[in-house]
Amino acid sequence: MSNNRKKLTTFDLTNLVVGSIIGADIYIATAIGSRLIGPVSLLLWVASGIIALVIALSFSYCVTILPKVGGPYAYTGTVAGPFAGFMIGWSLLLAEWFSLAVFPVAFVQYFSALVPSINSLEQIGLKALFIGIIVSTNIIGVKAAGRANDILTIIKLSPLILIIIGGITYASLQPTVAISNFQPFIVGGASEAGQALVLIFWAFAGFELSTLPADMAERPERSIPRAIAIGMAIVSSFYLLTNLAVMATVDRVGLMESFSPIMDAATTMFSPLGEIAPIITLFIGIGALLSILGADESGTIGTSRLAYAMALDGNLPRKVAEPHPRFGTPYISIIILGITAFIASILGGITALISSSVLLLGLAYLATCLSAMGLIRRNPEQSVSLRGRRFIPILGAILSLLLISLIQPSTWIIGIILLSIGVPIYTLFSPKKELKELKALFTSNEERKKWAHCQSKRFLALPLHHIGSYLRRRND
Repeated sequence: MSNNRKKLTTFDLTNLVVGSIIGADIYIATAIGSRLIGPVSLLLWVASGIIALVIALSFSYCVTILPKVGGPYAYTGTVAGPFAGFMIGWSLLLAEWFSLAVFPVAFVQYFSALVPSINSLEQIGLKALFIGIIVSTNIIGVKAAGRANDILTIIKLSPLILIIIGGITYASLQPTVAISNFQPFIVGGASEAGQALVLIFWAFAGFELSTLPADMAERPERSIPRAIAIGMAIVSSFYLLTNLAVMATVDRVGLMESFSPIMDAATTMFSPLGEIAPIITLFIGIGALLSILGADESGTIGTSRLAYAMALDGNLPRKVAEPHPRFGTPYISIIILGITAFIASILGGITALISSSVLLLGLAYLATCLSAMGLIRRNPEQSVSLRGRRFIPILGAILSLLLISLIQPSTWIIGIILLSIGVPIYTLFSPKKELKELKALFTSNEERKKWAHCQSKRFLALPLHHIGSYLRRRND
């Protein structure tokens, strides 16, 4: 009985799913589809949630059968061999790297909304400062603890709650204006719809980091799929409400010209409050900046962990796995990620960076769905209790192919070039001996539980965590 209590319940796992997905992405992706195809993009938010749910369930099958750290890198390596595993790990590493580069760009956009006079050179300096903070905090490992962390999370989450409440209130007081903002409901064609789906789907990425080995979960064959389904429903609802609030407040022309749609929506919906309105808008802007900063920090941790795992297997230079002599963090990989993400943030815009990330994520998702099929076939006894095991991975593979097919050819060229760089890297470093002592530490239950605990209290997962704690106390 005591062992079960130590394991993660469905509620704990749901928090982990929600915390791994929702972050600053919503500040960036809100209204991104509306600019391309109008309010009908709301349906694509629902569709993206369903696609993410199917692929995430395929991940859950893999993690149930193969309780191993490494995600797609480990699953593909087990089913298709070390080279295939490395290439998928490399693809996922590049995808997360592109995502990291999105946030400095978004940070500058929201900062510019607060300080419009900032010029191009100052914007580059701001991106450098942003990356510098991310790199230093990840190396030092400084984390706000206890109540301080809770307060910081509330400051980051409150603006979105305000936007949802403000949008509903605005629409009820100004129904004619709100309805007119949804006209025309559909603009653009199939090409724009495909591009919108790719950009919107990016906001759901992150679930691949939430799938922990099954030995950490209570009744994993039931709790993991349930947690994924519930978590995706919460995420989709939150995203949908936020977009509804923004679209009801700002017309499509305004959204087309906006680089910070949530702040523009706040300006409109809270304007009747008079002198208080600018204060609320400033609070929302600060919340957005803190969220974007926190999201990139969290992403850097996840990405550096993947690079660390690959180095421990001998597939990347040994230096990448070398811990800092004082702080014990993989500082080399963090510095490399920071510098290269800064360069990418200067060279690429948000749309190009997100599309590149989704392309490479799509390849990793496809490989995982195919790996799920292979693992289920090889382990009939372990997979017999998995519901939907015969069709979910097949559907996930089809949906992954759909995402990949919607990517623009120019993005494909960049993706192929970057992927091809992985071949000589594998050739040079794959014969290296894995670092067994460091790997044992990295894959220990203590390390995995520590990471899961942090993610399960992140952003929207924080209030859910406190609700769960309150209910447990009452039951006790």
